[in-house]
Amino acid sequence: MKEQSAIGIIGAMDEEIKLLLEAVEQTVEVNYAGIRYYEGRLHGRTVVICKSGVGKVNAAVTTQVLLDRFQVGTVLFTGVAGAVHPELNIGDLVISSSCIQHDMDVTALGFKPGMIPFQEVSDFTADAHLIALAEEVCAERFPDRFQKGIILSGDQFIASREKVQQLYETFQGACTEMEGSAVAQVCYMNAVPFLIIRSMSDRADGSAHVNFAEFTVEASQNSFIIINELVQKLASA
Repeated sequence: MKEQSAIGIIGAMDEEIKLLLEAVEQTVEVNYAGIRYYEGRLHGRTVVICKSGVGKVNAAVTTQVLLDRFQVGTVLFTGVAGAVHPELNIGDLVISSSCIQHDMDVTALGFKPGMIPFQEVSDFTADAHLIALAEEVCAERFPDRFQKGIILSGDQFIASREKVQQLYETFQGACTEMEGSAVAQVCYMNAVPFLIIRSMSDRADGSAHVNFAEFTVEASQNSFIIINELVQKLASA
């Protein structure tokens, strides 16, 4: 049987990959461009796990290294985010339907908010099969606590109710974070399937200084459960 391609798994923070690293077997650590990549086996499938660091540039570089150096055939990004959709609460989960850079703003030249000038695609669609598998896991483990939606990314930590309202009205986004759309764009450019899964650590409404640290641990645990079981489903396919 032909060996399946590796799965790349990215988190932006230590908390977001700690549990995954504890579950992986036969780990080998490799360093590229200042990022540590951990290659091993999870549910019998080769995985490469890394912490990108915060922001879109870090996420883009990390993703391209996964594709070029490790030839991963699937990319999953896990981590926390701020809720934008009014029905989302702390601890709830968002499965990416697509990803948009909310801070891409060339409206002064007539482009719509989030539109990348002179490029055909600015809203990057996640892989349908990965979405379906993630929805299965969430329905089993987190019923009534997840939704599929647009993930918004920008090099900004959103912490005001006014900005949240603007993001929801402009993009109909589910949540906001700082890496997912960069991962999505790199995967799109390389024709590699991807999925972003985010667990809500705060409501991006000015209360993050109270919520973020407390709920990051819970949110990271929820993300781990989904990624772990998603890899299990992919390994058994």
